Amino acid sequence: MKMVSPYLNFAGNTEEAFGFYRSVFGGEFPMVLRYRDFGGNAMGAPEHELDKIAHMALPLGRDTMLMGTDVLESQAASLNMGNNFYISLEADSGAEASQLFDALAAGGLVEMPMQQTEWAEQFGICKDKFGVQWMVSYTGSVEFSVEQG
Repeated sequence: MKMVSPYLNFAGNTEEAFGFYRSVFGGEFPMVLRYRDFGGNAMGAPEHELDKIAHMALPLGRDTMLMGTDVLESQAASLNMGNNFYISLEADSGAEASQLFDALAAGGLVEMPMQQTEWAEQFGICKDKFGVQWMVSYTGSVEFSVEQG
């Protein structure tokens, strides 16, 4: 496996939280992606939420990335402590991503089946039978870029 990272969900204050984490851990943000950055509003965010954070990352050491997002009020189930994080796995291959996803989802709940996305050849979200939330991806040859408006 290539990398394991915590992925945090916030109720609209991701940018503030990550500013705090940067003050604690140091470093720079390799990516700050807002919902408006997806071409053609691919994420389906309403106009008043387009400047919310879709994805933000802060390196914590050499091989760990703290990542986060603003859960949109318009699309979210209730956000509570306990369902406000995922463990994100970056696989070394598509086969490994599928194997990990299928094993984690067995007896649990598939939130988003493995599929190609703008940022990965394969990406899926599930909750395992113990209630732990997982994001599994294989980036492969996908080179995601932010559409410049």
